Amino acid sequence: MQQTIRKQRVAAIDVLRGLTIALMILVNTPGSWSYVYPPFLHADWSGATPTDMVFPFFLFIVGAAMFYSLSSARESGLIPWAKICKRAVLLFLIGLFLNILPFDTAPENVRILGVLQRIAICYFIGAILILTLNTRQLVIASVGILLGYWLVMTLGSDNPYALESNLVRQIDLAILGASHLWKGKGLAFDPEGLLSSLPATVTLLSGYLSTWWLAQTPEPMQQIKKLLTAAVPLIVLALIWHQWHPINKSLWTGSFVMLTAGVAMCVLAVIIWAWELMGVRRGLEFFRIYGSNPLVVYVCSGLIAITLGEVLTAEYQGKTTSMYHYCFQLLNQFMAPKNASLLFALIVVSVLYLLARFLDHKKWFVKL
Repeated sequence: MQQTIRKQRVAAIDVLRGLTIALMILVNTPGSWSYVYPPFLHADWSGATPTDMVFPFFLFIVGAAMFYSLSSARESGLIPWAKICKRAVLLFLIGLFLNILPFDTAPENVRILGVLQRIAICYFIGAILILTLNTRQLVIASVGILLGYWLVMTLGSDNPYALESNLVRQIDLAILGASHLWKGKGLAFDPEGLLSSLPATVTLLSGYLSTWWLAQTPEPMQQIKKLLTAAVPLIVLALIWHQWHPINKSLWTGSFVMLTAGVAMCVLAVIIWAWELMGVRRGLEFFRIYGSNPLVVYVCSGLIAITLGEVLTAEYQGKTTSMYHYCFQLLNQFMAPKNASLLFALIVVSVLYLLARFLDHKKWFVKL
């Protein structure tokens, strides 16, 4: 029998959602990938940069939202299979649709996986675990998944964490085929692979469990203490585990899960401190609004990048170029390339904020 949970909403989680979406768009849409400040780039392989925190924060927030959306089902003990499957399938298909745009790739070469597809897979697995296990069992399951992933990663390979030989890649090649994988590192390898979606689900569960803990403690200072009490050991253990199980976003290793979950809890604690104790709400309201329609804003960011980069063209110095490159070059005339690239991304973030603000003002919220 599932235990009853209290649905006390934590405003700081809405702020963290908006901060995460804004940062995701900022790092995904530089004016030129040739001119990006290092903190806005992912680690080339093992290790972590601030940018590597963004997607885990996204999954953390998805898990936090599931605390509220699935609480009634937990209390009743009835699993809403149709609702869960519908959300997962729609998220996956929307992500696949963005991969297909602008319809110039042959079907046999379309990338199948991606950011929204990973969220869909993690949501589906996470929802089943949340609705069938109690809180203590969720913690045990999370530990079991991370240790199990560590074990299977080391089986059958002399170099289990190499780009070419890791098990995540081998499974994706066997199931999906090389032509349907991302090739951004020079060979077929998908950073949103099937096997690595299991530890990524633990990232989602960390958001759910954090929100569960916060809902039991309405006093802000106690919430902060709870978060930091969990976060600090997670970060320390992640850094220790890194020696044997490297922190790696592309493989979503267990050490990466623990590090990013700990950092997410620390950031959430800071937001609670600023929002609840210091009363710094005017500036943070920007992020609350930004996160009010996360799916719409994220999809629109992808549509902007695709439209400017692959559909619209312009003449620049006597040659036809993409509108994306043209806009960057206009900014580059007035400032250094890296500053122009960053300003381009900030403009995209600002335009999408106006969209989010309009939708929030109209009380139009798109949910699957």
